[in-house]
Amino acid sequence: MASRLPPAAFSLKQFLQRQKVLGIYRSMLRTIRQVPDEADRKYLRDWAREEFKRNKNATDQDAVRMMITQATNHLEQLQTSLALAR
Repeated sequence: MASRLPPAAFSLKQFLQRQKVLGIYRSMLRTIRQVPDEADRKYLRDWAREEFKRNKNATDQDAVRMMITQATNHLEQLQTSLALAR
């Protein structure tokens, strides 16, 4: 019996990892919206979009895990900087 899934379907692990990446991306964009200076906000938004777009076709699981860790660290640093600036 053939699989009913299309050949490009994600495995459960890939699906969960993708959801995690999308969640980090959304959180980063939400956090960037809180940056008071318009020029800094635009720079950070463009940077985040470019980084995620550049790595969207990454398939090596170890590399993707490393990028998730880096993105999480960047997000935490940005949130800390914004909290200190208030």
